[in-house]
Amino acid sequence: MARIRKRGGETHDYWPGFVDALATLLLVVVFLLALFIAAQFTLGRALSSRDVALDQARVQLAALADLLALEQAKGQLAQEEITRLLVTLEETNETAETQSARLAILQAQVEDGAVQLGAEQELNEKARNEVAALTAQLAALNLQLARLNTALAASEAKDAEQKIQIINMGKRLNAALARQVSQLAKYKSEFFAKLLEVLGDREGVRVEGDRFVFESDVLFASGSAQLNLAGVQQLTLIAQAIRDVASEIPSDLNWVIRVDGHTDVVPIRGRYANNWELSTARALSVVQFFEDAGVPPKHLVAAGFGQYHPIDSGSSAVALAKNRRIELKMDAR
Repeated sequence: MARIRKRGGETHDYWPGFVDALATLLLVVVFLLALFIAAQFTLGRALSSRDVALDQARVQLAALADLLALEQAKGQLAQEEITRLLVTLEETNETAETQSARLAILQAQVEDGAVQLGAEQELNEKARNEVAALTAQLAALNLQLARLNTALAASEAKDAEQKIQIINMGKRLNAALARQVSQLAKYKSEFFAKLLEVLGDREGVRVEGDRFVFESDVLFASGSAQLNLAGVQQLTLIAQAIRDVASEIPSDLNWVIRVDGHTDVVPIRGRYANNWELSTARALSVVQFFEDAGVPPKHLVAAGFGQYHPIDSGSSAVALAKNRRIELKMDAR
C-alpha cells in the first residue's frame, strides 16, 4: 500500500484516492468507448442508407439514360420521317407543277380545237364537193387499174417464157464452158508435158502442183530484173514449147500463160523502191521476152506479189532462195 510519511512521524494513505481516480478514468474511457461505438453505429447506418440511396440513384440514372436513348432514337426516326415527307412534298409539288402545265396545254389545245371545229364546219360543204370529185376520179383509176392488170398478166406470161429461154441459154452456156474447160485441161496437160520434156532435171527449176517454179537466182542477178544468159537460154526453150502448144489450141479457147514474180522478205536497195516493184519488173521481163520470142501477147499475163506469198516460212538462206522465184502456169482467161 502506498503510504507517505510526513515529518513529525505522521503517516498518510493515498491508495484509496488513487483507486478512485483510476476508477473515474476508467469510467471516462468506457464512456468515450461507448460514445465511439454509438457514433460508429450511427455513421454505419448513415453510410448504408447513403449506399442504398446511391444505388437507387444509379438505377434511376440508368433508367433515365435508357429513356433518353429511346427518345433520341424516336427523334432520329421522326427526323428521317420528316425528311421523307419533305422529299415527297417536293415531288408532289413538281408533279403538281407538271400537271398544271399539262392542263394549260390541254386547255390551249381545246381552244384551238374549238377554233378548228368552227373552221371545219365552214369547210364541210366544200369537202363534200371534193369527196364527190375524188369518187369520180377513183372510179376512173379503178378502170385504168383493171386495164393495167390485164397488161401485167400478159407481161408476166411473156416474162415467164423469157425466163425459160434464159435458163435454157444458161444451160447451153454452162455446157459450152464445161467443154472449153475440158479442152483447156487437155492442152494444159500437153503444155505441162512439153515443159517437163524441155526442162528435164535442170537445177533451180521444180514443179509445184500445176506450176513451174524457177528460182530467181537462176534467171536474174541480185536486185535486178535484167535476164542473165542462163535465164535467156532456159526461157528460149520454154517460149518454143508455148508456141508449139499455142498452134494446136483452137482460137475460140481463152487461155493465158501467167507469169508471177515473188521475192523474199529482205528489203530491196537500189533501183527499185521495194519488193513489189522488183517482183513486178521481173515478171514483166519474162513476159516481154516471151513476146519477143513469138508468143502472142494476148495470151500473156504478168503479176508481182512481192514477199507476201512465201512457199517457205523459214529465214535461212535456203528458205529465202526458195521464196525468190518466177512461177509459170497455163490458166483460163
